[in-house]
Amino acid sequence: MKKGNRLTFYIIISMLLGVLVGYIIHNNSSQESIATFSKNSKLLTVIFLRLVQMIIAPLVFCTLVVGIAKLGDLKTVGRVGGKSILWFLSASLISLLIGMVLVNFFQPGAVINLSNADTEGAKDLMGKTQEFSLQKFIEHVFPKSVFEAMATNEILQLVVFSIFFGVASTALGDFTKPLIKALDIAAHIILKMVGYVMNFAPIGVFGAIAAVIAAKGLQVFNFYGLYLLYFLVGIICLWIILLGAGFLILRERVPQLLKRISQPILIAFSTTSSEAVFPKLTEELEKFGCKNKIVSFVLPLGYSFNLDGSMMYMTFASLAIAQAYGIHLDFGTQLTMLIVLMFTSKGIAGVPRASLVVVTATCAMFGIPPEGIALILPIDHFCDMFRSATNVVGNSVATAVITKWEGELKQEETVSTISDL
Repeated sequence: MKKGNRLTFYIIISMLLGVLVGYIIHNNSSQESIATFSKNSKLLTVIFLRLVQMIIAPLVFCTLVVGIAKLGDLKTVGRVGGKSILWFLSASLISLLIGMVLVNFFQPGAVINLSNADTEGAKDLMGKTQEFSLQKFIEHVFPKSVFEAMATNEILQLVVFSIFFGVASTALGDFTKPLIKALDIAAHIILKMVGYVMNFAPIGVFGAIAAVIAAKGLQVFNFYGLYLLYFLVGIICLWIILLGAGFLILRERVPQLLKRISQPILIAFSTTSSEAVFPKLTEELEKFGCKNKIVSFVLPLGYSFNLDGSMMYMTFASLAIAQAYGIHLDFGTQLTMLIVLMFTSKGIAGVPRASLVVVTATCAMFGIPPEGIALILPIDHFCDMFRSATNVVGNSVATAVITKWEGELKQEETVSTISDL
């Protein structure tokens, strides 16, 4: 069995073991024991996610700066950046619209059981929520310190700094070549570390699944099965649109792309974190044939501007909460909410439940009780699994398409190692 296939096999086994162990604990332990087990089990996931998070900031900085420098000139940077932003904004709008249309059609708020609200979880989320304002948005986008942005893994702020740094390096020409070469070497070292860190993925997967099943039990689906089903219809629609758009440009390469990114999708699905696979996804897209100067530039932007699954869920969840409380929002108000979410969603970290913080803030803005987030928390972990996987698919398709547009997409069989930057 190949190394990549072996890791995938271990991850699937870990998911199944997590469900089994969590189910046994849930049915044969006291509430106190269950809480202790869930808390301790989550530590396994925390270890894995922290190992990934420690390499994200240096990887984004190194690869993005080198990618910009290697694009050759500022016109190319502007062209690739323009294509990326156009794709991301289009995908974001489609994702948000799908959520809005489906929530109005299926009325998922009607199936939410008010007696099963997770009030404690809602309090934690509301504590992280800040009222949205133009000032808060600007502060979130532009860093006051690159070191603070790195320390807190603020990807959008880090992207802003890296773009300025990369453009300045390009403008200085040959003088900066030694520094670019050093950052190139650092990027390759970090990508080598990715392989080591991924070995911990099955442990993190087991901890995440076991903790949530032990705490919630399988009966959570009795009350929220329809809510999850309606959301999955939206995910399926979004996948069809994303892969359909990819097929128009990539043609027969789409199945190859899905096969190449299957492991990152599985890891994102099982850990509910698209951020957890950012380093691995970088490596796999290069092996697929994407020129890594394009990957280095487009993928970090995608993680800041193009979390399709999360954005679809934001409109879906916000309007479902309004429905649960019997609050009617006219079409104009819903469109306004969509525009607000379009901006507030940019730069959210691809980590578990980050999108719920945005949903909580948005509800407060539109007169929807923000504590209503408690109504969807019991099933949110399972929704998060699907939206995290969708984020990976969306960014992979975007990177491959833009590479093809630039005429830089190579055949997969010719790419056995990381390409020279």
